[in-house]
Amino acid sequence: MLAAAVSVSAVLSAVPAAAHADTSAGGARHTEAARPRTARTGPAPAVLLPPPVRAEDSGDRLTVTVRHLGGTGDGTYELRCHPAGGSHPAPEQACETLDRRTTWGKDPFAPVAPGTVCTMLYGGPATARVTGTWAGRPVDARFDRADGCQIARWDALVPLLPDTGA
Repeated sequence: MLAAAVSVSAVLSAVPAAAHADTSAGGARHTEAARPRTARTGPAPAVLLPPPVRAEDSGDRLTVTVRHLGGTGDGTYELRCHPAGGSHPAPEQACETLDRRTTWGKDPFAPVAPGTVCTMLYGGPATARVTGTWAGRPVDARFDRADGCQIARWDALVPLLPDTGA
């Protein structure tokens, strides 16, 4: 008990006197004394807020680059969600798919876990890279169709990634 009393006493003595002894006769705290001061200017200025977020800077933004798919599927697409937009061919559906696949503790872009047993099924040479921000987190994910697990991972994100028809 004595150690606790000494600790509280030591803590209170370390706090500047102005922080706990500067009250008026009525018990109200003096607002000027409570404000931090700078060496030259007296009271510190109010904290400045960052500029407002522009509509094009808010929400989720992804860049999808698809290669070796063939036809019109190859290319780079921009996707914005909340609200949906960008150069992606199906922004509303892609955003809805990502929203459904985003659950607490699950990353919709996570790679196949190491040691996973996958079928030896080749899905073609198509590759994709997704970069940007989703659900407030950075994304840098690569996709291919080298085996059954990778094919399932790709297909789970159609229409964000193009349907290969395989």
